[in-house]
Order: sequence, then structure tokens, then C-alpha cells
Amino acid sequence: MLGFIYILISTYAGFILTQNMCRSDAGKQSGYVEPINLIWIQIPAAFGVGTLLVTWVLYITAWIFSCCFHQEHPLYAANGLVLSVLLSVCIVHIIFTYRRYHKKECINLRKLFINGDKREILLFAVLFIFSLCMFFYVFFVKDGLLYSGFTVFSDYAPHTAMIRSFSRGNNFPTQYPHFGGEDVKYHFMYQFLVGNLEFLGMRIDLAYNIVSACSLTGFLILLFCLVKRMTGGFLAGVFAMILFFFRSGTAFFQYVAEHIKAGDLWETLNQNSAFIGYTTNENWGFWNFNVYLNQRHLAFGLLIGTFVIWKFLDYMEAGCYPDDSEKVRMQKLFCTREGWMIRKPESALLLGLVLGLTSFWNGAVVIGSLLILAGIAVFSIGKLDFALMAAVSILFSILQSKLFITGSAVSPSVYFGFLADVKTVPGVLVYLFKITGFFFLGLVLAAFQMKRKQRALALGFSMPLFFAFFFSLTPDIAVNHKYIMIAYAFMTIFWAGILEKLFKKKLIGKLAAVLLTICLTATGIYDFVIIIRNNGEYRSLTVELKNDVTDWLCENLSKNDLILTPEYSMNSVTMSGTMLYCGWPYYAWSAGYDTYYRADIGRRIYGGTDREEIKNLVEQEAITYILFEEDVTFEDVECHEETIADLYPLAYTSESGRMRIYKVK
Repeated sequence: MLGFIYILISTYAGFILTQNMCRSDAGKQSGYVEPINLIWIQIPAAFGVGTLLVTWVLYITAWIFSCCFHQEHPLYAANGLVLSVLLSVCIVHIIFTYRRYHKKECINLRKLFINGDKREILLFAVLFIFSLCMFFYVFFVKDGLLYSGFTVFSDYAPHTAMIRSFSRGNNFPTQYPHFGGEDVKYHFMYQFLVGNLEFLGMRIDLAYNIVSACSLTGFLILLFCLVKRMTGGFLAGVFAMILFFFRSGTAFFQYVAEHIKAGDLWETLNQNSAFIGYTTNENWGFWNFNVYLNQRHLAFGLLIGTFVIWKFLDYMEAGCYPDDSEKVRMQKLFCTREGWMIRKPESALLLGLVLGLTSFWNGAVVIGSLLILAGIAVFSIGKLDFALMAAVSILFSILQSKLFITGSAVSPSVYFGFLADVKTVPGVLVYLFKITGFFFLGLVLAAFQMKRKQRALALGFSMPLFFAFFFSLTPDIAVNHKYIMIAYAFMTIFWAGILEKLFKKKLIGKLAAVLLTICLTATGIYDFVIIIRNNGEYRSLTVELKNDVTDWLCENLSKNDLILTPEYSMNSVTMSGTMLYCGWPYYAWSAGYDTYYRADIGRRIYGGTDREEIKNLVEQEAITYILFEEDVTFEDVECHEETIADLYPLAYTSESGRMRIYKVK
């Protein structure tokens, strides 16, 4: 119950902060196929901005209670203080609003919501239910077991460990559980939110899935509104939702052609349970809806980023100057006071704050949103508003990085070609065609038929795509796929407009729209079939929620303890939120940690027989506990328990007898 109260209070706080900002001219301007119901901007904005800011206030408060007042369970005091204050503020605001504006507000609410387009209410309800069902399909609790589907559990391993480090631990100052004892380089605030909801009494799957469904649905509602603002009406919005869930690509058509030739197409399509793909990592589900099931914080980041973009579209639309030639238009945009002067500094400051504070929810979305806004700014008036917003956003991103990360938050470098086999311009174009079909390349041709504001927006939305193929910010270039996914999600609005126009024509147009939709979604539809086949109760990794190992670690290890374990991914040990010396290496390596060093130290401790060397290494690395599990190796090295047992006392043996933990200090 307290978890739901937290969400409601946060959302209402967001409503208070954003109610004036959501009154955009977009709902009034002419030229749209259908009017935009601004209640659908208000609701996602209230949830996103409220959750973002309230959770940051809660985190900072808990950090102060933990680090300054040395509270063992800082979330007790932090939640009590923050929720009490916010609840008081919300009650006062409700009373004040009712007494002064209740008649006007009730009329507006009826006009915007009750008397709005009933189709939209139905569509968004379906989207929420569908999202919620999918999130529960891949992550749920049954009979005391936590199920994580085969296509998602690898990503859930570090996420659940971080969640539990807050809900059952005291992770302040925050560390990365799979590489404890150092700073935290990975954006963790979404996991903190879920961890706090679990701390407040929500079961972990309820907390994770409900917030995820609200985030994804909120983003899709804003995407739907973007479609209506830029390219079409309700039908176009529906097409955009279809294109979002089911990606374009050539993999399915190539797969079908191969198995037609082999004569086993029907049998293979029915029995296959792996993602298909012919490019690097495509068979990981890199480009399909599985990404949103994996990376729950991506949708939340997109919700925030889309709201900021929505607000700045007012500047772009005002700078279209449809009656002027292109030359005159560019002169007005770059050589006049209107093209540069600050128009709404308070709005730019708040939007910069909101976007900047999203950095440790999903850093890729912040970078992607700034790139999109940079492209939009070129064709907008009030360019200094963009600059002010970007400066504030970057400032708060840097402040967070300085607070949480030792050294540089990123390792920027020029890296052309992304994962293309042939890193030339033709090679990149071929690669892009393989992973997205004619989705992006077709829009290049469609741009010649777009309106002025649509071309400007298309340029902005394409900026993350260009960034992905030219630059790298992390040791793992593969993480750049998020920028392509961001560009893809926004670009669906242009194909949606094209499909709606075709569908509104006579029979030939309708058939063309259906055929084009099939071509754009066939690969994604088959990917979705694989998601269904490869998850669920019988295709999941399971972990006991109530486990003696988990409970013992939570009760006996503090935030300053560091335990050496085998390179675990997701099990009863990681579900305690305990700081592992070296968990599964890929998670930490891709986040920027030196896993090779710790892997070598782990090999020498587990596989060593020299008592003095082991003792010196353990002391040097500040390891406080060492865990042994029967029949488990470390980096393919056989573990020798005898030496450790001679050096340190046995602190715990699991009920199964398979795990033993030795206390170093």
C-alpha cells in the first residue's frame, strides 16, 4: 500500500510542477489532422517528472541519514520525512485548488478527458494492459520463486542486485554490486526507485513491472501525441504503435528464403526458439521489443526526453515561416533577434534540470535527447533557450558524475562503423539496411515529400543514429545500439503518417498500406513470437525469494563489506544486494570497470596455495568475506578451499551444505 501511495504522491507532485508547462500552443494550433488532447501530455509528464524529482529528493535524504547520521536503515527516516512533507503539500494544493478554481478545473477536465476521443482512452488502456502483461510474462513471482525469462535474465542480474542493495541493504554511498568497493558508473536511480518501492512493501515483481508499464505507456502516449502533432491523426498513431513494437529488418525474409530452399520452412518456424539475425549480436534481440523488456529504465528515460522535446517543438513550429523562401527563412532563423533571443528562460531552466537529472536514470537517453534537440534548434527560433536548457542539463549531468564516479564518466572516442562488418560508408549503409530494412533508408526518399517542419524534426531524430555510427563513449561499442533504438522509436511517426495516407485512399491504397506494414513489421513479429516462446514459467531462471543464504548475507554483511564469490550472474547471493568483489565480468566491464585485474586476483586467491600471498591479496583488496561453493570454478581455475579454511574462521554454512562463507575480518 505504501508503495502505491508513493507513486500517487510523486505523480501529483509532478502535476503541480508541470501543469502550466503542459499548456502548450500545440493543442490550439491549426494545421493538425486531429486536435491534440492535452490531458495526454499532462498525465505522462506528471508521472515522469514527479517520479524523477521526488525520487532524487528521497535518495539525497537517505544518503544524508546514512552518511551523516549513520543510520543503519536510512530509508525508514527518509521515506517518513519526504512523504510526510509531500503529502502535506499535496493536501494543501488540493484544498486551495478546489476552493479557488474547482468549477473551472472541473469543466476543463470534462472537456479534455471525459468528452475527449474515446478511441484514445481505449488505445492507451490496451497499451498499458499489454505492456503490463508482457513485463509480468518475463518477470514474476510464483510459489516463492522469482522467475526471470531466458531472453531477459542476463540484464536483470545486475538490476535486481542493485534493487536489493537498496531494499535490503544500505547502499549509501552507492556502489555497483557486481563490482563492489568502488564508485558506481552505471545509471542506478531507476533501480533505487524500485528498491524503495520494495522496501515500502511492494513485492519486487509488482514494483518493477508496474513502474515499467507506467513508464512505457507514458512514453507511447507522448509518441502518439507527436504523431498527431506532426504527421497524422488517430490511425497514424495506431500505426506508430505497431511499428514501435514490431521492428523492421531483413532477417526474417532472409531466414525464410534459406529454409524454403532447404525445404524445412514450416518445421523450422514452428520449432525455432532463438532470435534470428545475420549481423553481429542481432541474435541477442538487439533491435526488437526485447530491449524494452530488458532495459526497463530506457522507457522511463524516453518518457522524460520526449516531454522535453515536445516543449521545444513550439520553437521549431514558430520558426517554419511557411510563406517564406528557404533563403529568407534561414536568414530569419540565424540573422535576426527572434532567431536567438531567450523567450522562456524559466521553462528552459526547468526542462534542463529535468533532463539533466535523468542522467543516472538512463544516460543514453539524455545524450540522445540533447542530440535531437541540437538538430531541432537549427530550424527553431529562440536558440538561446535551447542553449540554456542544454547547459543546465550538462551541468547537472557533470555534477552527478562528480558525485558518483571517480575519474571520467565516459571515454569518448571517434569510432566509425559501429558493428558493421565493413567499416566504410557503403558498408555502413548495407549494415543499416540489414538491421532495419528500408525503414531509415526509405525515409530519406520520403523526406522530399515532407513538410518543412517534418524535415526539420526528421533531421533532429536522426542525430542519435549518426552518433551511434561515428562515436563511442564506453569500452563496449555495442551499447551504442540504444542510440539507434532511440532514433528508430521517434522515426516511426513519419512512417505512421505515410501509412495513414495510403490507408485512407481507395482499395489499392489500403492494400499498399497493409503490404507496406507487413514488410516493415514481419521481422519484429517473428521476434515477438520468439519472446513468447523463450520466456514464461518453463523458460526462466528461478531464484528463491526466501532463502537462507540471501537472508544471512543481508543480516550479517554491512555496506562496507566486500565478499569474494565465484563470478555469479543471478542467484541467492546476488539477490541479497551484497557487494561482490567480482560478479559476472561483462556487466562491470561494459560499465567501465577493470574486471581483468580483479579476475586475476580472484584466480590467485581461489586457486592459490601460498598462505602469505593469499593473506596479502585479501588484505590489499579489502575483502572481508570469501564464499566457496562446491563444484564451482573461478575463471576455469579449480578452487582450493583448504588454504582459506586454515587462514580464516568459518562464518556460515548454507542449509544445503553447498555454500560456505569464511570471515576475513
